[in-house]
Amino acid sequence: MARVPSTLGSAGPLSCDFLDLRVTEHGPHARVVTVAGEIDALTAPQLGTLLTTQLAATSVLVIDLERVRFLGSAGLSALFAANELATRENRYLWLVFHYRGMVNRALEVAGLSEQFNVAETVVAALINSL
Repeated sequence: MARVPSTLGSAGPLSCDFLDLRVTEHGPHARVVTVAGEIDALTAPQLGTLLTTQLAATSVLVIDLERVRFLGSAGLSALFAANELATRENRYLWLVFHYRGMVNRALEVAGLSEQFNVAETVVAALINSL
């Protein structure tokens, strides 16, 4: 695993008080974006930009949402847009979260559960992408 240099600012990984984003490489064709905090109208654009950038650089993108405390409609929209981009570009996008957690509830309420590839662990998502 290696931290991707393009995601580092002068202070380290992209982060603010409400959202922390970290990108690691997993081999030449896969990256994992680890998201922690709140994904709302304030932070969703930052996440969306990062996901678009990563999808342009890799064929497999895993988004680890285990440490997300809040996922609002703007966050759902950013994830959906990234998934649509991945589909158009013939890339694989996976979401990682517990099935009994808040992220799953947000996806179910929005009617988006069936739109994504989902795994319970990053390792499972990476293996399923082979």
